[in-house]
Amino acid sequence: MGGIIGQLCAEVELPRMIRVKQLFDRDRIEGEDIPQAVFAELSRPELGDPVKPGKRIAITCGSRGVANVAIITRAIADFVKSRGASPFVIPAMGSHGGASAEGQKALIAGYGVTEEFVGCPIVSSMETVVIGQSEAGTDGEPGYGVRIDRNAAESDGIIVAGRIKPHTDFHGPYESGIMKMMAIGLGKREGADICHRNGFGRMAHMVPLFGKTIIKNAPVILGFGILENAYSQTCKFAALRPEEIAEKEPPLLEEARSHLPIILFDKTDVLVVDRIGKDISGDGMDPNITGASPCSPFITGGIEAGRTAILDLTEETHGAAFGTGAAHTITRRLFNKIDYEATYVNAVTSRGIDFVRIPCIVETDKEAVQLALRTCVGNDRDHPRIIRIADSLHTETIWISEAMEGEAKANKQLQILTEPQDWPFNQDGNLW
Repeated sequence: MGGIIGQLCAEVELPRMIRVKQLFDRDRIEGEDIPQAVFAELSRPELGDPVKPGKRIAITCGSRGVANVAIITRAIADFVKSRGASPFVIPAMGSHGGASAEGQKALIAGYGVTEEFVGCPIVSSMETVVIGQSEAGTDGEPGYGVRIDRNAAESDGIIVAGRIKPHTDFHGPYESGIMKMMAIGLGKREGADICHRNGFGRMAHMVPLFGKTIIKNAPVILGFGILENAYSQTCKFAALRPEEIAEKEPPLLEEARSHLPIILFDKTDVLVVDRIGKDISGDGMDPNITGASPCSPFITGGIEAGRTAILDLTEETHGAAFGTGAAHTITRRLFNKIDYEATYVNAVTSRGIDFVRIPCIVETDKEAVQLALRTCVGNDRDHPRIIRIADSLHTETIWISEAMEGEAKANKQLQILTEPQDWPFNQDGNLW
């Protein structure tokens, strides 16, 4: 960047960085074993036999970057076919994919969930129907007309499949998972809009309120929870009867919370995030890992970062830049990739407009880090703490500044991989 800002950035000397490995539990289901594991879970005798011959069964598929989602979805469809029924897949993602049927179908196709691969139709529509009225609150809160996808409502049965994990914007007994897949995912834009009406401060109440209404009034026959380890690898499946979801999902959420790929340091002056995207997290980057921000007042946890620099968007996010509002600096490269329609429709639906604010824009990766570091307050300027991660899903290997080396050596969950070295900026001041 030319001018005074470029000069101010150039005055900042960045510390040398050390590559370290964070050690997490590696238990997982190997890829080739996934179909068999899906069948085994769905075939448990205590589930009964909810899939009947000749029935049309809807299978949900969400918008997040769930590991092995195409293989898992195909295995569920194959199980349905093995019982003599006819499966079809429904994109269940609220307003994601630009809040259009074509966009939602294209989004899951990017994860490999195509009709050719899963072996059944993908029926994508934004049309919803009211399937019931939620309970009224004792504080005078009215009941809500709860909507779900028309094709799901008109099916003979719905298998609600989704990943269970901590949510990025609120905490409660049900966060991301089966309840939310019903309340928000199957609700499409209209249903998600109603559920978000009172903001994230009420989501811990609204999600089970809507989910229980759907269980009671829609043809839900199974919940199928997917858990991942800290390396974003499939580690567990949990099939639940409709009447079990309310009781058994919360313990699964706590199990999933123990698998988060957290950053194993308490605080940093600057957190550098190479990329954000809706495929990484609903917030672009998960504040359970990268730390709470003014954008997520109902979240606690994650690292305490004085400043955050974000360098790019993932290709899979298709220009949806939800999460820029949690940063202090971004690059011109990231800014030029923003699709405002895709970004804003999600912000409007979720009432999360703070997440799409634009922070300071600089020309290069180097300037983004330098400006973030220069504006830190109360830190040790001679020994700054900087952490660089690829994204909030992939934290097995991270970079830490030289001042943090002693802390890393004292932590048995950390393994030092390199000697301190300079940042690998190219001649343009970028990392790639």
